[in-house]
Amino acid sequence: MNDAVPYVVTFTGHRTYSRHNDQLIEHCIEMLYGAGARRFRVGMAEGFDLAAACTVLLLQSKYPDIELEAFIPWRGFEQTFSESNRRLYSLIVERATRVHYLSESYFVGIYQQRNEAMVDGADYVVAWWDGKPSGTANTVRYAREVGCPVKNIFNREQLELDI
Repeated sequence: MNDAVPYVVTFTGHRTYSRHNDQLIEHCIEMLYGAGARRFRVGMAEGFDLAAACTVLLLQSKYPDIELEAFIPWRGFEQTFSESNRRLYSLIVERATRVHYLSESYFVGIYQQRNEAMVDGADYVVAWWDGKPSGTANTVRYAREVGCPVKNIFNREQLELDI
């Protein structure tokens, strides 16, 4: 982690996340904020990413210096989302401190490029990872390769260890 404050946290997790542990995300953000985190990055996919983004935005009323960075793989990425998630996505994009579009259109490998861009320059990664092969697993693996600490907050005892 950088000695300079603020430091940067990246969130990564599964699209199947169902919002049942949002308090855990909030607690995690508050702990990281207390340790100096001010910038939080999300990949804007349905599930865990949107939940983490919403939690960051909700906490801005309590901590106005929190920043949200949205890393969007390509313009129009949200078109396959449910209607309610498209509305949520639009709200998050409007309120985000920074929005990064990695491409104008889809191409093979864009998700990995987005995931690596979120990790590059981050000081810490918070994952919601069930231990199975996935984009989240690839992000965790990449973070470990570049020496970025990862905390998995998925609620299975054997996966709660720092990885």
